[in-house]
Amino acid sequence: MKIEKAIDIVLRNVRIIDPLTDRDEVRDIHLVDGMIGKIASGLKGGASTRSVDLTGVVAAPGFLDMHVHLREPGFEHKETIETGCMAAAAGGFTGVCCMPNTNPAIDDESVIRLIQEKSRRALLGLVDVHPIGAVTIGRKGEHLAPMAEMAAAGAVAFTDDGDPVHDAELMRRALEYAGMFNRPVIQHAQDIPMTRGGVMNEGFCSTELGLPGMPAAAEDVMISRDILLAGYTGGQYHVAHMSTAGAVDLVRAAKVKGLRVTCEVTPHHFFLTDDAVRSFDTNTKMNPPLRTKFDVDAIREGLRDGTIDVIATDHAPHSFDEKQVEFQSAPFGIVGLETAIGLAVTELVYRGILSLDRLVRLFSVNPRRILHLPDVTITEGARANLTLFSPDQSWTVDPLRFHSLSRNTPFAGLTLRGKPFAVANNGVICWSD
Repeated sequence: MKIEKAIDIVLRNVRIIDPLTDRDEVRDIHLVDGMIGKIASGLKGGASTRSVDLTGVVAAPGFLDMHVHLREPGFEHKETIETGCMAAAAGGFTGVCCMPNTNPAIDDESVIRLIQEKSRRALLGLVDVHPIGAVTIGRKGEHLAPMAEMAAAGAVAFTDDGDPVHDAELMRRALEYAGMFNRPVIQHAQDIPMTRGGVMNEGFCSTELGLPGMPAAAEDVMISRDILLAGYTGGQYHVAHMSTAGAVDLVRAAKVKGLRVTCEVTPHHFFLTDDAVRSFDTNTKMNPPLRTKFDVDAIREGLRDGTIDVIATDHAPHSFDEKQVEFQSAPFGIVGLETAIGLAVTELVYRGILSLDRLVRLFSVNPRRILHLPDVTITEGARANLTLFSPDQSWTVDPLRFHSLSRNTPFAGLTLRGKPFAVANNGVICWSD
């Protein structure tokens, strides 16, 4: 990656796609001191202006990944805030929301302040890092964490991700208290007794492989309960990494009723099925697990019809040694920041499921609106917060070239279309390799 100050640069012949201004046109963009100066055709600039021809490249409002594990503090052998920000920039993201699965958990103001301070020093502050606080102290599911304190410090949402809030009364109170601070509660939807010991989707494939399964119903049961609680409390509820056809139907019905319910899906859940586990590659082990073709088709339809609001990666780094064990002993999760755009463009845009405009909404507009963050637009006088990617460029996934500290991906060697080109934010521009 090459990082420089966005002081006086003209991005020429770039296709601007900005859903909030209904803009889809090829223009030049002049970046001046980190701001968008002029947007027009044939911009000249001054003697010191650097010009970059971006024919075939899309400029979109900066992408935000609202589900990322940066692992710091506590698990720096997997990822650090700096390497996570490098992976985000390389993958086309100008912002990430980091989950509280750390040690100590993000369950008070001090940990939030630590993350904010370290993120401001990483890559000259290029990537905005928004901490998400734990719902319960230590993510133990027993007592509510100090939500008011964390919201004041900058927590944009609350979740015990990796562990569901299993107690219904505790979940009810979480929705009520989070609503006082206009924050969503994000649920890792999983009925633990139904999935205990499971390592993959329960079904025909798990039976053939002799691996203990995790039924789709375990996700659907939890989401169904939570939707009832969201309706009862009026709270804002968001389903993380949704993976089942039943879950898509439940969220769709909740939206018809006008409830404050949103959801996200990951690229691996719309790209792969549980057949991938036949390889016994531990990089196909994730939670929620890869599901059946029926579920994948339902997720794609949910993306097509607008039921699904966000594409997020659930970027979950693990060290090489941790994944080089028997399938049942390996940790859940894969890295995703550096492959997300390619997987989405390849599987969704080129298959006619999504337009590029809709893709930008899922990666940029909707996550910010769910988290009540300011909108990002490409307009003259606005701060330059841009994701640049080439939808037609083919590239091959090579984990050895990842900027993440970890390499755990099931997509090694896969050729994708849609390559991140650069990101600009906070007065800095970063060009990809």
